[in-house]
Amino acid sequence: MPGSFLRHLLLRACCLLALLPAVAGARDTLAEYRLDPVHTRVMFAISHAGFSKALGTVSGSTGTLIFDPDDWSRAKVDVRVPIARVDLGDADWNKATLAKSLLDAEGHPEARFISTRVEPVDATHARVHGDLTLRGVTREVVLDVTLNAAKRHPMPPFRRTVGFSATTTLSRADFGITAWKSVIGDEVELRIEAEATYDGKADDDVPTADTLPSPPPPPEPTP
Repeated sequence: MPGSFLRHLLLRACCLLALLPAVAGARDTLAEYRLDPVHTRVMFAISHAGFSKALGTVSGSTGTLIFDPDDWSRAKVDVRVPIARVDLGDADWNKATLAKSLLDAEGHPEARFISTRVEPVDATHARVHGDLTLRGVTREVVLDVTLNAAKRHPMPPFRRTVGFSATTTLSRADFGITAWKSVIGDEVELRIEAEATYDGKADDDVPTADTLPSPPPPPEPTP
């Protein structure tokens, strides 16, 4: 009996040792997520002659996110924002905002943000430094980011999904947008709500010690 039980333990240990390279490789490979354009929106607020703040949104952003919630410092973001989809709630206002004197959507149909480094703050917060290109001008921008969730989505096809909120403040003059100074403020408050989906192998599919088939039980002792 002691010899059979020892062989059983050795077999189990061998199975776990064989598993280690696969698990280590899975952890070393950062997951790449694809931005969900339906559930991602850029919102902005800017002074309207000091009377109120005009509110607008841009939907339909696309891009990729490389992310490990256990190591924010290795994250990378590359996002494209379709400027032509700016919506301030009024057709004439939209047209004026997209004109050449302001956003120039015809000449520069998209804005792009590419991260350069990520500064972790705690388990759910980070400062994401990156280059924002808007209207053909590139400036460094820092986003204050909150991780809202990183889990399997509750709706089919149950993909692993991450969700973030982010804020920052820009100067429109920094990007060469200087028209209508008496009516439009310079400071632009940005708020971003984003979801991204992982299309590859899910975490739950990576084998672990708990999902290994157990070796056969040791033989019953003979009477």
